[in-house]
Amino acid sequence: MKEVIIYCDGACSGNPGPGGWACVLDYKGNKKELSGFFPDTTNNRMELMAALQGLLALKEKCSVKVHTDSAYIHNAFDKGWIIAWQNNGWITAAKKPVENQDLWKQLVNATKDHVVKWYKVKGHSDDEMNNLCDKLAREQIKKNIKT
Repeated sequence: MKEVIIYCDGACSGNPGPGGWACVLDYKGNKKELSGFFPDTTNNRMELMAALQGLLALKEKCSVKVHTDSAYIHNAFDKGWIIAWQNNGWITAAKKPVENQDLWKQLVNATKDHVVKWYKVKGHSDDEMNNLCDKLAREQIKKNIKT
């Protein structure tokens, strides 16, 4: 099974506001950069979109290490929140509907064909690939905002 590393990040200018997402896929040192823009979104949606697009770019079953600076995403998978949400009909422990259900459901579906391990990285620090994703996401915002 191929082993792929995915780094992902999202950014927003205002929250909500215009946002960008980016991910970098690394397979044996070969890197592929993906990024996109949404005119009116939130930072959490862009974080989710980055992870989702990275997984959707895979063309076959892979062992995947996803690196994110989003505690929201990391904890959902690492601490089992996602399982609890699904078991509770997408209701949180606080008895409120899970935000961004549409993207969470797509992300869960995108993980089904792969063996995925989630890693939390510190954002805006010395992680070169996380910084690259942040830069690519912010470039999408700058490129698409009409001044």
